[in-house]
Amino acid sequence: MTVDSHHHLWDLDVRDQTWMTGPEMDRLRRDFLPPDLLAAIKGSSVDRTVLVQTVPDPDETPEMLVLAETVDKIGAVVGWVDLTARNARERLGRLQTHPSGGRLRGVRHQVEDEPDPDWLIRPDVQTGLAAVEDAGLVYELLIRPDQLPAAIKAVGRFPQLTFVLDHCAKPAIAEGELEPWAGQIRALAAFPNVVCKLSGLVTGDDWARQPDADRLRRYTDVVLEAFGPARVMFGSDWPVCLLAADYAEVLQLAERLTEHLTRGERRAIFDGTARQVYGLTS
Repeated sequence: MTVDSHHHLWDLDVRDQTWMTGPEMDRLRRDFLPPDLLAAIKGSSVDRTVLVQTVPDPDETPEMLVLAETVDKIGAVVGWVDLTARNARERLGRLQTHPSGGRLRGVRHQVEDEPDPDWLIRPDVQTGLAAVEDAGLVYELLIRPDQLPAAIKAVGRFPQLTFVLDHCAKPAIAEGELEPWAGQIRALAAFPNVVCKLSGLVTGDDWARQPDADRLRRYTDVVLEAFGPARVMFGSDWPVCLLAADYAEVLQLAERLTEHLTRGERRAIFDGTARQVYGLTS
Protein backbone atom coordinates (compact mmCIF):
# COMPACT_ATOMS: atom_id res chain seq x y z
CA MET A 1 0.00 0.00 0.00
CA THR A 2 1.12 3.57 -0.71
CA VAL A 3 0.18 6.94 0.76
CA ASP A 4 0.52 9.97 -1.48
CA SER A 5 1.30 12.63 1.10
CA HIS A 6 0.94 15.61 -1.21
CA HIS A 7 -1.56 16.42 -3.96
CA HIS A 8 -3.99 19.18 -4.87
CA LEU A 9 -7.45 19.66 -6.33
CA TRP A 10 -9.04 22.81 -7.72
CA ASP A 11 -12.11 24.08 -9.52
CA LEU A 12 -11.38 27.25 -11.49
CA ASP A 13 -15.05 28.20 -11.52
CA VAL A 14 -14.92 28.39 -7.72
CA ARG A 15 -11.50 29.93 -7.21
CA ASP A 16 -8.73 31.32 -9.38
CA GLN A 17 -5.27 29.84 -8.92
CA THR A 18 -3.33 33.09 -9.03
CA TRP A 19 0.05 31.35 -9.11
CA MET A 20 -0.67 30.04 -12.61
CA THR A 21 1.00 32.75 -14.65
CA GLY A 22 2.47 32.52 -18.13
CA PRO A 23 1.83 30.14 -21.02
CA GLU A 24 4.03 27.48 -19.45
CA MET A 25 1.20 26.83 -16.98
CA ASP A 26 -1.39 26.11 -19.68
CA ARG A 27 -1.37 22.39 -18.92
CA LEU A 28 -2.63 23.11 -15.41
CA ARG A 29 -5.17 25.75 -16.36
CA ARG A 30 -8.22 23.52 -16.04
CA ASP A 31 -10.23 21.89 -13.26
CA PHE A 32 -8.69 19.00 -11.36
CA LEU A 33 -11.46 17.30 -9.40
CA PRO A 34 -11.84 14.03 -7.45
CA PRO A 35 -12.65 11.93 -10.55
CA ASP A 36 -9.39 13.15 -12.09
CA LEU A 37 -7.48 12.11 -8.98
CA LEU A 38 -9.07 8.68 -8.95
CA ALA A 39 -8.22 8.24 -12.63
CA ALA A 40 -4.61 9.27 -12.00
CA ILE A 41 -4.06 6.74 -9.21
CA LYS A 42 -6.06 3.93 -10.81
CA GLY A 43 -3.97 0.80 -11.15
CA SER A 44 -1.31 2.06 -8.72
CA SER A 45 -0.63 1.00 -5.14
CA VAL A 46 -1.92 4.33 -3.78
CA ASP A 47 -4.75 3.74 -1.32
CA ARG A 48 -4.67 6.96 0.75
CA THR A 49 -3.83 10.56 -0.07
CA VAL A 50 -3.28 13.88 1.69
CA LEU A 51 -5.02 16.87 0.11
CA VAL A 52 -3.00 20.09 0.42
CA GLN A 53 -4.11 23.71 0.07
CA THR A 54 -3.12 25.76 -2.98
CA VAL A 55 -3.98 29.40 -2.19
CA PRO A 56 -4.14 31.56 0.96
CA ASP A 57 -7.93 31.67 0.98
CA PRO A 58 -9.82 30.85 4.21
CA ASP A 59 -12.75 29.42 2.22
CA GLU A 60 -10.64 26.73 0.55
CA THR A 61 -9.95 24.67 3.66
CA PRO A 62 -13.59 23.98 4.64
CA GLU A 63 -14.25 22.92 1.06
CA MET A 64 -11.32 20.50 1.18
CA LEU A 65 -12.59 19.07 4.47
CA VAL A 66 -15.92 18.26 2.84
CA LEU A 67 -14.13 16.64 -0.10
CA ALA A 68 -12.12 14.50 2.28
CA GLU A 69 -15.33 13.24 3.85
CA THR A 70 -16.85 12.36 0.49
CA VAL A 71 -13.83 10.93 -1.37
CA ASP A 72 -12.74 7.64 0.15
CA LYS A 73 -9.08 7.87 -0.89
CA ILE A 74 -8.49 11.26 0.75
CA GLY A 75 -7.48 10.54 4.32
CA ALA A 76 -6.29 13.94 5.54
CA VAL A 77 -6.25 17.65 4.72
CA VAL A 78 -3.51 20.25 5.08
CA GLY A 79 -5.27 23.60 5.03
CA TRP A 80 -4.48 27.28 5.40
CA VAL A 81 -4.85 29.74 8.25
CA ASP A 82 -3.40 33.24 8.43
CA LEU A 83 -0.77 32.71 11.11
CA THR A 84 -0.27 36.45 11.44
CA ALA A 85 -3.90 37.08 12.40
CA ARG A 86 -4.53 37.99 16.02
CA ASN A 87 -7.30 35.39 16.15
CA ALA A 88 -5.33 32.60 14.45
CA ARG A 89 -6.03 30.34 17.40
CA GLU A 90 -9.77 30.87 17.06
CA ARG A 91 -9.64 30.29 13.31
CA LEU A 92 -7.90 26.97 13.85
CA GLY A 93 -10.53 26.06 16.42
CA ARG A 94 -13.36 26.79 13.98
CA LEU A 95 -11.78 24.54 11.38
CA GLN A 96 -11.30 21.72 13.87
CA THR A 97 -14.94 21.95 15.01
CA HIS A 98 -16.20 22.02 11.40
CA PRO A 99 -18.49 19.01 10.74
CA SER A 100 -15.63 17.48 8.74
CA GLY A 101 -12.89 19.00 10.86
CA GLY A 102 -11.57 15.65 12.01
CA ARG A 103 -9.83 15.38 8.63
CA LEU A 104 -7.70 18.47 9.28
CA ARG A 105 -4.20 17.31 10.20
CA GLY A 106 -2.03 20.26 9.32
CA VAL A 107 -1.70 23.79 7.96
CA ARG A 108 0.75 25.56 5.69
CA HIS A 109 1.40 28.93 4.12
CA GLN A 110 3.11 29.83 0.85
CA VAL A 111 6.18 31.11 2.67
CA GLU A 112 8.05 30.80 -0.64
CA ASP A 113 6.03 33.78 -1.88
CA GLU A 114 7.06 35.97 1.06
CA PRO A 115 9.94 38.29 0.10
CA ASP A 116 11.26 38.26 3.68
CA PRO A 117 13.64 35.30 4.13
CA ASP A 118 13.04 35.57 7.89
CA TRP A 119 9.25 35.47 7.68
CA LEU A 120 9.04 32.29 9.77
CA ILE A 121 10.72 33.90 12.75
CA ARG A 122 8.69 37.09 12.82
CA PRO A 123 6.99 37.50 16.24
CA ASP A 124 3.46 37.36 14.82
CA VAL A 125 4.23 34.21 12.84
CA GLN A 126 5.80 32.61 15.90
CA THR A 127 2.58 33.28 17.82
CA GLY A 128 0.69 31.57 15.02
CA LEU A 129 3.01 28.56 15.11
CA ALA A 130 2.38 28.26 18.84
CA ALA A 131 -1.35 28.09 18.07
CA VAL A 132 -0.73 25.31 15.54
CA GLU A 133 1.28 23.42 18.15
CA ASP A 134 -1.45 23.81 20.77
CA ALA A 135 -4.05 22.60 18.26
CA GLY A 136 -2.15 19.34 17.83
CA LEU A 137 -1.64 19.89 14.10
CA VAL A 138 1.48 19.65 11.95
CA TYR A 139 2.97 22.64 10.17
CA GLU A 140 4.16 22.27 6.59
CA LEU A 141 7.14 24.28 5.41
CA LEU A 142 6.77 25.48 1.81
CA ILE A 143 9.99 27.44 1.51
CA ARG A 144 12.78 28.54 -0.81
CA PRO A 145 16.38 27.49 -0.12
CA ASP A 146 17.24 30.99 1.14
CA GLN A 147 14.53 30.59 3.80
CA LEU A 148 16.11 27.45 5.27
CA PRO A 149 18.12 29.35 7.93
CA ALA A 150 14.91 30.87 9.34
CA ALA A 151 13.21 27.47 9.17
CA ILE A 152 16.04 25.96 11.20
CA LYS A 153 15.54 28.63 13.88
CA ALA A 154 11.75 28.18 13.91
CA VAL A 155 11.99 24.42 14.23
CA GLY A 156 14.36 24.77 17.15
CA ARG A 157 11.93 27.02 18.99
CA PHE A 158 9.04 24.54 18.75
CA PRO A 159 10.43 21.10 19.60
CA GLN A 160 6.94 19.70 20.29
CA LEU A 161 5.55 20.79 16.92
CA THR A 162 5.94 18.42 13.97
CA PHE A 163 7.19 20.24 10.88
CA VAL A 164 6.88 18.72 7.41
CA LEU A 165 9.25 20.05 4.76
CA ASP A 166 7.52 20.24 1.38
CA HIS A 167 9.43 19.52 -1.83
CA CYS A 168 12.80 19.24 -0.05
CA ALA A 169 12.85 23.08 0.19
CA LYS A 170 12.98 23.35 -3.61
CA PRO A 171 16.71 22.97 -4.36
CA ALA A 172 18.09 24.64 -7.49
CA ILE A 173 18.17 21.43 -9.51
CA ALA A 174 17.97 23.05 -12.92
CA GLU A 175 21.05 25.11 -12.07
CA GLY A 176 22.88 22.08 -10.66
CA GLU A 177 23.47 23.81 -7.31
CA LEU A 178 23.92 21.58 -4.26
CA GLU A 179 25.30 23.99 -1.67
CA PRO A 180 24.44 25.72 0.58
CA TRP A 181 21.13 23.80 0.30
CA ALA A 182 22.64 20.42 1.23
CA GLY A 183 24.35 21.68 4.37
CA GLN A 184 21.23 23.49 5.51
CA ILE A 185 19.09 20.40 4.87
CA ARG A 186 21.42 18.44 7.15
CA ALA A 187 21.12 21.16 9.81
CA LEU A 188 17.32 21.10 9.59
CA ALA A 189 17.23 17.30 9.71
CA ALA A 190 19.23 17.35 12.95
CA PHE A 191 15.95 18.29 14.66
CA PRO A 192 13.91 15.12 15.27
CA ASN A 193 10.58 16.96 14.90
CA VAL A 194 11.05 17.49 11.15
CA VAL A 195 9.87 15.15 8.40
CA CYS A 196 10.58 15.67 4.68
CA LYS A 197 8.42 14.99 1.65
CA LEU A 198 10.10 13.41 -1.34
CA SER A 199 8.01 15.53 -3.67
CA GLY A 200 8.07 18.35 -6.17
CA LEU A 201 11.51 17.57 -7.57
CA VAL A 202 10.58 16.91 -11.20
CA THR A 203 9.35 20.48 -11.55
CA GLY A 204 12.52 21.81 -9.95
CA ASP A 205 14.55 20.68 -12.94
CA ASP A 206 14.30 21.30 -16.67
CA TRP A 207 10.76 20.07 -17.34
CA ALA A 208 11.62 18.76 -20.79
CA ARG A 209 14.31 16.48 -19.33
CA GLN A 210 12.09 14.86 -16.70
CA PRO A 211 11.65 12.33 -15.27
CA ASP A 212 15.39 11.67 -14.88
CA ALA A 213 16.55 9.74 -11.82
CA ASP A 214 20.23 10.36 -12.55
CA ARG A 215 19.79 14.15 -12.41
CA LEU A 216 17.74 14.03 -9.20
CA ARG A 217 19.66 11.37 -7.29
CA ARG A 218 22.32 13.69 -5.86
CA TYR A 219 19.52 15.68 -4.18
CA THR A 220 17.43 12.76 -2.96
CA ASP A 221 20.55 11.07 -1.59
CA VAL A 222 21.18 14.15 0.59
CA VAL A 223 17.61 14.03 1.90
CA LEU A 224 17.64 10.30 2.57
CA GLU A 225 21.00 10.47 4.33
CA ALA A 226 20.07 13.53 6.39
CA PHE A 227 16.59 12.53 7.52
CA GLY A 228 16.78 8.77 7.24
CA PRO A 229 14.01 6.83 5.48
CA ALA A 230 11.85 6.80 8.63
CA ARG A 231 11.41 10.59 8.32
CA VAL A 232 10.85 10.78 4.57
CA MET A 233 7.56 10.26 2.74
CA PHE A 234 6.48 10.12 -0.88
CA GLY A 235 4.36 12.88 -2.36
CA SER A 236 3.32 13.21 -6.00
CA ASP A 237 2.61 16.96 -6.09
CA TRP A 238 -0.07 16.06 -8.63
CA PRO A 239 -1.34 17.78 -10.71
CA VAL A 240 1.53 20.30 -10.60
CA CYS A 241 3.88 17.45 -11.51
CA LEU A 242 2.16 17.25 -14.91
CA LEU A 243 4.36 20.12 -16.03
CA ALA A 244 7.18 17.58 -16.15
CA ALA A 245 5.79 14.06 -15.66
CA ASP A 246 2.53 12.20 -15.23
CA TYR A 247 1.42 10.53 -12.00
CA ALA A 248 2.71 7.05 -12.88
CA GLU A 249 6.09 8.46 -13.92
CA VAL A 250 6.49 10.37 -10.65
CA LEU A 251 5.67 7.29 -8.60
CA GLN A 252 8.04 5.12 -10.63
CA LEU A 253 10.77 7.74 -10.30
CA ALA A 254 10.43 7.77 -6.52
CA GLU A 255 10.62 3.99 -6.49
CA ARG A 256 13.80 4.06 -8.57
CA LEU A 257 15.43 6.71 -6.37
CA THR A 258 14.82 4.54 -3.30
CA GLU A 259 15.47 1.10 -4.81
CA HIS A 260 18.80 0.78 -2.95
CA LEU A 261 17.04 0.87 0.43
CA THR A 262 15.76 -2.08 2.40
CA ARG A 263 12.20 -3.25 2.07
CA GLY A 264 11.36 -1.84 5.50
CA GLU A 265 12.89 1.54 4.65
CA ARG A 266 10.90 1.76 1.43
CA ARG A 267 7.75 0.79 3.32
CA ALA A 268 8.30 3.76 5.64
CA ILE A 269 8.76 6.19 2.75
CA PHE A 270 5.77 5.02 0.74
CA ASP A 271 3.39 4.17 3.56
CA GLY A 272 4.29 4.14 7.24
CA THR A 273 5.70 7.62 7.81
CA ALA A 274 2.75 9.43 6.25
CA ARG A 275 0.24 7.28 8.12
CA GLN A 276 1.95 8.14 11.39
CA VAL A 277 2.38 11.87 10.73
CA TYR A 278 -1.19 12.37 9.47
CA GLY A 279 -2.91 9.81 11.68
CA LEU A 280 -4.24 7.81 8.73
CA THR A 281 -6.12 4.59 9.23
CA SER A 282 -5.65 1.60 6.99
